[in-house]
Amino acid sequence: MALIGVFDSGVGGLSVLDEALRQLPQHDYIYLADSANAPYGEKSSDWIARRSLVLCNYLASKGCNAIVVACNTATAEAIKQIRESISVPIIGVEPGIKPAAMQSQNNIVGVLATEATLKSDKFNALLNTLPVDCQFIKQAGAGLVPLIESGKADNEETLELLAKHLEPIQDAGADTLVLGCTHYPFLRKAIRKLLGESITLIDTSDAVVRQLKRQLENLKVTSSSNEHGAILFLSSKNEESLLLMAQDLMSADLTSHAVEARILGEIR
Repeated sequence: MALIGVFDSGVGGLSVLDEALRQLPQHDYIYLADSANAPYGEKSSDWIARRSLVLCNYLASKGCNAIVVACNTATAEAIKQIRESISVPIIGVEPGIKPAAMQSQNNIVGVLATEATLKSDKFNALLNTLPVDCQFIKQAGAGLVPLIESGKADNEETLELLAKHLEPIQDAGADTLVLGCTHYPFLRKAIRKLLGESITLIDTSDAVVRQLKRQLENLKVTSSSNEHGAILFLSSKNEESLLLMAQDLMSADLTSHAVEARILGEIR
């Protein structure tokens, strides 16, 4: 049985944890939400890199066999430094623009992500590897993460803001939309309400967890146990709020796991 760390700026990474519990329920997890500092997408590159490294070092110090950086912004700005500093496998997330380009029928793909992700060297280097005949409509989802963090993923205020952000993508005729932030899968219902069922939504949680599974197999850390592992939720802001959000947003049955929530103390 492995101990897996999952780190995000807030509750977005719960979408990745949800998929991990579906595929790998037998392992133990520490979910670390830096909600006191969310959203990361509006902070400087240097700050994101420093803070992400500090928190991943903390998870490594707790004995994690692998760490998932379940935040697109932190992956874009800090994954290289984290991998150079920490010896355990580090799995990042990035917008699924490659599978989107392969699946799009009309070669028009919308990318909804944070400003920091869209401006990052990592994202643009990936973009430059894709076919030039595919048009990517890049849109920063400013303001969406705080609404999701405050439990308003399905309310009218979020729907109105989301509609404004999706308008350029809809006007361009995109048939595929990349959810380029781990918070955004929790907007699926709202996106479907605005864009209908025909548009293809690309979420990379499944691919991230499959990569995690491969890394654990390489480490020979596997388990054939039918027992479900424990989950520790850590928040830098409010542990009770994080647990309530997990219960509300995730489809996994958390009652089948031993669950604990704690406040994250100051880490330097």
